Amino acid sequence: MTLKAKICGISTPEAARAALDGKAGWLGFVFFPKSPRNLSLEAAVRLAEPVRQRAKVVALMVDPSDVQVEEVARILEPDLIQLHGAETPARARDIGVRAGCGIIKALPVAEAADLDAARAYESVVEHLMFDAKPPKDAALPGGAGRAFDWSLMDGRRFQKPWFLAGGLDPWNVAEAASVSGAPLVDVSSGVERGPGLKDPALITAFLDAVRRA
Repeated sequence: MTLKAKICGISTPEAARAALDGKAGWLGFVFFPKSPRNLSLEAAVRLAEPVRQRAKVVALMVDPSDVQVEEVARILEPDLIQLHGAETPARARDIGVRAGCGIIKALPVAEAADLDAARAYESVVEHLMFDAKPPKDAALPGGAGRAFDWSLMDGRRFQKPWFLAGGLDPWNVAEAASVSGAPLVDVSSGVERGPGLKDPALITAFLDAVRRA
């Protein structure tokens, strides 16, 4: 199976171009004010314009209100909304219906028991995402460059395609995919030269590593 990648937190044309040239399958745009990758909708629309024919446009949101969901859906028209908060399965379903698009639900993982939460979401989302559980005092639900024990995923089977996230970079993504069995990978801080500053060269290196994995 060919490994596929999502580049999250795109905020410049150069980063978007590197992701597209490297054949990323999904480009993520963040709408969460506490994140250094947060974008205005207007900026995201400009960045997403050349993406649409080549990759999926993903809007990342954290416990969004109905108004926020409807605004993002209307203005950006994303292919998918990635939910990175405490959204329940019922709320995830409602957001997908309200936005008229698919859902990626990110689930925090620290131990094997955390994977059991996926079952409740499988009937209402297009994709699952397993990310490292942040510390209790963390300001952000992800994007902090933390990894969890990839071997927890080994042998697990899910009804929906799933992304491995958390702490991935050009140097470890092949090992992470091999150990976890992940069909899809997601990277954000691992291709940055500073908080929120995507490095096109690192994006290229990451996607090269994905192709070779």
